[in-house]
Amino acid sequence: MELFRLEHKKLWRKKSTRICVMLCFLYCVVIGSFLVYQWFSFGSRKDNMGGRSFDGYENIRNCQAYFSKYGELTDETLQEWVRDYQSAHEAEDEQTMENSGWQIVNSMLKGLYPELEEEDMLGIMLMSCYVEPDKLTEVYERREKAVETFLDISGQTGAEREYLLQMDDKVREPFSWKWVEGWSAVLGDQVSGLGTVMALFLAIVLSSLFAGEWHDNTSALILTTKNGWRKLALAKILTGISFALELFVLLAAGMIVSQLVFLGTEGWDMPIQTIKMIAIAPMNMLQGEIYEYAFTMLGAVGFAGVVMLLSACCKNHVLALLLSLAVAYGPMTVKDFAPYWLEKAFDLLPLVGSGADIFRTNTFHLLGRYIWSPYLLIWVPVLLGVLCLPPAVRGWARRMRG
Repeated sequence: MELFRLEHKKLWRKKSTRICVMLCFLYCVVIGSFLVYQWFSFGSRKDNMGGRSFDGYENIRNCQAYFSKYGELTDETLQEWVRDYQSAHEAEDEQTMENSGWQIVNSMLKGLYPELEEEDMLGIMLMSCYVEPDKLTEVYERREKAVETFLDISGQTGAEREYLLQMDDKVREPFSWKWVEGWSAVLGDQVSGLGTVMALFLAIVLSSLFAGEWHDNTSALILTTKNGWRKLALAKILTGISFALELFVLLAAGMIVSQLVFLGTEGWDMPIQTIKMIAIAPMNMLQGEIYEYAFTMLGAVGFAGVVMLLSACCKNHVLALLLSLAVAYGPMTVKDFAPYWLEKAFDLLPLVGSGADIFRTNTFHLLGRYIWSPYLLIWVPVLLGVLCLPPAVRGWARRMRG
């Protein structure tokens, strides 16, 4: 424990570590959370200008208040929303239209009522501006048909189709329906993208954990210590895992505080289907957020294990850094050009996949059974990281002895 404390203190004393943590916090919490809520995404639009005002807190409250009258998503409330939006459009009431949450509702209309969309209006006017409200009926039957159509288009048939539809049957109806845009930003961007940012700074900090001993010419000194290489290697591994968890907790705490200040807890019980109607996961917003944070935390631990293995196998910490970055960002670069099976395999690597898979119908076929991808994406990356730890100790030991 004393050796771990010294290694942990040594890591945090490095100027590079402190700079990385500061920059990561600045990007994820200050810019990616606070300023997004207060200005970039949720500030009110300026008159006749494309920019936004620095009044996100007040504007979010106005949006939540506007949506509070609908309560649940039914045929009647959807029709009422469209009538309200069309009245505001005719009156050229830009502020009311902005507060109406039109982006997600318009996407819902296009997905559930494609036959009502007029081709000559594409790119000219939103569907919600001209669709006849009375034709917006059977919203849940339409959603069920949209899910089945999507599975057919995706080629998900037979046992896979039945497996996914059984999951969808657990989605509770009717949906609680409040202002959705805030939760869409949280689940669709902020939390799901956190791991991508963390990977950069974890790679910078941890790539020198083992390899840095060669750079600092401390190997001879280490070999003469009473603790020996095995205890020191264990202390370094615990330090790396601790740093990954500490960085995650720092970022997650900051983001959650910002979320509670600006969004509050309203809408936590809405199903994630109010963001994407063809999602099949029986989750509400709070459950979805917990999953995405757990996905990121376990992925960070797994990625830390991979980086420490590369650090232990490389005498040059710059090479270890480059290889670590390649593991995280290489698959992201080539995923769109890779075969589908390889793209799915890439998602299992630590911090390469996305917690936003809860909105998708991706599956893995293992041992004759289909498994929904989020079930594997949350556990496989951390297991890969753990499996990297024993060879990291052995690899570092061989180099030290050599």
